[in-house]
Amino acid sequence: QLLQTVEQVRSTLNPNLSIHGIVMTMFDARNNLSNQVVADVREFMGSKVYDTMIPRNVRISEAPSYGKPVLVYDLKCAGSEAYLRLATEVIQRERDIRAAH
Repeated sequence: QLLQTVEQVRSTLNPNLSIHGIVMTMFDARNNLSNQVVADVREFMGSKVYDTMIPRNVRISEAPSYGKPVLVYDLKCAGSEAYLRLATEVIQRERDIRAAH
């Protein structure tokens, strides 16, 4: 479904649209379905899937109720730490892409 949406946008609005990365969110390692979804997405999308996964985390869910991003609401929670790791990974991937060109 994601790829169909990308193709629709590419054909009607932005022919240059591309997927630079896919983020797995609401991940719960204790849940077999979460693990299966991650395995399936990694198999289908390969290196486009970021290594960092955002866990299911109550602090992430609470933050919008207080009108704050999770990093402001609780910098030390598992969700915030995962988003910081993801930011580092995104930046590194972009640097690698630019260095290759």
